[in-house]
Amino acid sequence: MFFHSTRGKDKNKTFEEVLIQGLADDGGLFMPDYWPEVDLSYIRKQESFLDIAKYIIPLFTKSSFSENEVEEILNNTWHDFDIKDLINIKPINKSIKILELFHGPTAAFKDFGLQLAAAFFNKSLNKQNKTAIVFGATSGDTGSAAIDACKKFDSIKSFILIPDGNMSEIQRKQMTTVKKSNVFPILADGTFDDCQDIVKKGFQERSFLRNNQNLLAVNSINWVRIMGQICYYFYASLKINKLSKPLNFSIPTGNFGNVFSCYAASKMGLPLSKIIVGVNENNILDRFFKSNNYSRSKVIETISPSMDISVASNFERLIYDFYLEGDSKRCSEIYLSFPNTPITIDKDMWEKTRKLFLSYSVDDINTYKCMKSFNAEYNYIIDPHTAVAVESVMQFEGSLDYETVILSTAHPAKFPKTMNKADLNISNIPSSLSSLIDKEEVAIKLSTSDNSIFEYIKQNN
Repeated sequence: MFFHSTRGKDKNKTFEEVLIQGLADDGGLFMPDYWPEVDLSYIRKQESFLDIAKYIIPLFTKSSFSENEVEEILNNTWHDFDIKDLINIKPINKSIKILELFHGPTAAFKDFGLQLAAAFFNKSLNKQNKTAIVFGATSGDTGSAAIDACKKFDSIKSFILIPDGNMSEIQRKQMTTVKKSNVFPILADGTFDDCQDIVKKGFQERSFLRNNQNLLAVNSINWVRIMGQICYYFYASLKINKLSKPLNFSIPTGNFGNVFSCYAASKMGLPLSKIIVGVNENNILDRFFKSNNYSRSKVIETISPSMDISVASNFERLIYDFYLEGDSKRCSEIYLSFPNTPITIDKDMWEKTRKLFLSYSVDDINTYKCMKSFNAEYNYIIDPHTAVAVESVMQFEGSLDYETVILSTAHPAKFPKTMNKADLNISNIPSSLSSLIDKEEVAIKLSTSDNSIFEYIKQNN
């Protein structure tokens, strides 16, 4: 299995090259040269999430790692989850189930992809006798999951930009209270977009790197994160109906990595009916799916901060594979002029949307209403991101065939102010979150308007 860019210039890349490089040199995102076909009869005989991962992950890694190497990595990858099989499936009614993906150490679904990424990073760096810097910006959950996943590996130093903005105190403290010599949280004085611009500049210039050192991308543009997330769609289908019938998946999304992972699973053989794309008021995806209008607008701060984005990074993969059917030349053309020029797909191609995708945008008022009504009806507390996915399902419930699985991507205890405002009391707070309240924060405050962030990385590298 080799990989290529959505924009056509980077080709014949091994898994290890894609892992370390993250983003293609031509600005595109890496894709596998073909979709491997999953043997569903084999999956049906498995029991655990790890069993499924040991089958799925090697389908993408054979160009760089033997199956024995991958099995050894996976046996030690997912750690500090508070339930044995990592994921819980909660039946709500006859047609709806909740896929609880928040049982990891940072209480968010990103533990799945980032623990996998960190394990492969460390394996590759040790093989090459190299070290690396993880450099990223976070709107809430990515930074904490990256720090937690990488902190045990001496080969990796993590520099995470935390924007002065909308994440909860718990989310911030998950990063700023980690006292490890290879962890450097930075409180940045700009918005998330300002932080992203600094990260992009860092990846272009790389001026702070030492010789024989890699710069690693941990956001969901990195293919290894997609691999980790593909696994839990097969796991959900196995546990719910032994992959005997299609399912609908309702997915709260910002950067589109989780949605694309579901799409990828379907390309590999997962029985799938519809993907319901739930977004908050930052509705670039909903505008595209409803009216073929993918145009950037200013970010609105909401009570579901992990979805507060202006552009969905992973959406290029769907444009390339689903709409353009692998036409890298056309993909390059439309993305080289974006965001100055909005993306509009030829009508006959765009009309394929209805075969697989539904979408809905939920504002804060209706997010609160959904959190309250869902608890009142089912005695089940959901966080604001999950509420966006729940409310989206309610808009289409009468027209959906088959059962629907709603992805719960974060534990509600990560958002105490929002939960209090919704008059919802959480009794089962994970110890990994409750222990943060009185911990001392150790982050440094730096500006995004000068070179102080890059100078700080140099000093600590």
